Amino acid sequence: MEKLVELKNIYFSYNGVPALEDINLDILEKDMMAIIGPNGGGKTTLLKIILGLIRPSSGSVTVMGLRPEKGRVNVGYLQQNPDIDLSFPMSVYETVLMGRYHGIAQRYTSRDRKAVKDALETVDMGNLENRHIGKLSGGQLQRVLIARAIVRQPRILLMDEPLSNIDAGTQRSVYELFLKLGEKMAVVFVTHDISAISTYVEKVACLNRRLYYHGPKEGSLGKLEDAYGCPIEMIAHGIPHRVLKKHTDNP
Repeated sequence: MEKLVELKNIYFSYNGVPALEDINLDILEKDMMAIIGPNGGGKTTLLKIILGLIRPSSGSVTVMGLRPEKGRVNVGYLQQNPDIDLSFPMSVYETVLMGRYHGIAQRYTSRDRKAVKDALETVDMGNLENRHIGKLSGGQLQRVLIARAIVRQPRILLMDEPLSNIDAGTQRSVYELFLKLGEKMAVVFVTHDISAISTYVEKVACLNRRLYYHGPKEGSLGKLEDAYGCPIEMIAHGIPHRVLKKHTDNP
């Protein structure tokens, strides 16, 4: 498998406070990977380093063998809670077309417009291309934003908690979309959903400043407990919980 992203001995600090320590991580062609760990554990920071939006304090990063600033042309990105004005007069089609923006002086081409059509079909939103973005459900809007992230046909798709604002009934269909996308590109997403790991994901990275585990999902649960520092049977909004099978008798 081709190595698309390589991080070696990555350290990063915010104002002297360590955020990432000695991170070594590879993302391979068509990987389906979840990054999981407590809030403030450095997950979003890691994605930003891969994208070249911030530079590590030390260590090296390559994306498609290039520095992230050059290699990120091959990366689609969906940030957590994107700032979108849903009252702005813009259709689904126009929202996705923004992902093909070339600069003020350059017009969109027929190739751009075909790419938009293809992306919308991929996420099963082609029949709503003329709908105003403010008229979409949460799940539909997220599909449109994923279409915008893949409209340049990237080799890697990074998503930061892509299901945080989607109801449980819709999440399954979105996870199945991830599997569909994974046939064409590496899909890496931050999540707190353990059920997603057991059902949809092949690889897991357990992160809390340090990378406690990176590999097949079967070995992840115990390392998650190392990352969170407590027993884990459920995670909700980034906070681990332990559900006891029975209560002990009072003395």
